Amino acid sequence: LEFSRVCFRNRHLSIDASGGRSIVEEMPGQVNGYKVASAWRSQGYRGCWVFALGTNDTANVAAGSSVGMMARIDQMMAVAHGEPVMWVNTRTLLPSGYWANANERTWDATLVKALAKYPDMRIFDWSAVAQPGWFLSDGIHYNSLGCAMRAKAIADALARAFPLNGQSAGKIVR
Repeated sequence: LEFSRVCFRNRHLSIDASGGRSIVEEMPGQVNGYKVASAWRSQGYRGCWVFALGTNDTANVAAGSSVGMMARIDQMMAVAHGEPVMWVNTRTLLPSGYWANANERTWDATLVKALAKYPDMRIFDWSAVAQPGWFLSDGIHYNSLGCAMRAKAIADALARAFPLNGQSAGKIVR
């Protein structure tokens, strides 16, 4: 697949991944997603953003956080400053609790609502692709195969979301 000039114009890839990361809340010794993205932006990063956040944000909202789902999405989109963004939606295998898949579906629905506000935003429908066998026994995290499949699926979805000739016609990429 050919990648978008906008998303890969300088052919550099930067990743900052951390377990338990949220857009707003911080675990001890960890920086939240908003602060990481803001630091990148202040250091001069310009280009395409891929946000694979939301699973922990959903749990934090379910646990009573005063910062709602749309406010979290708005924070990250403000950092992107109108540049192309592909969000990876969420999925768990849990039937109950803060990380219940029903809560994740609420997050994903909020992402879909945000599409109306952000013309350069796309959603990769990871929840439709993820297989139960790719999860660890906790029903939240991925096993080695799941991690590999997710990385490839995200890269392929990014190429479909922002092809060489512009943007995908659809806002949700499968």
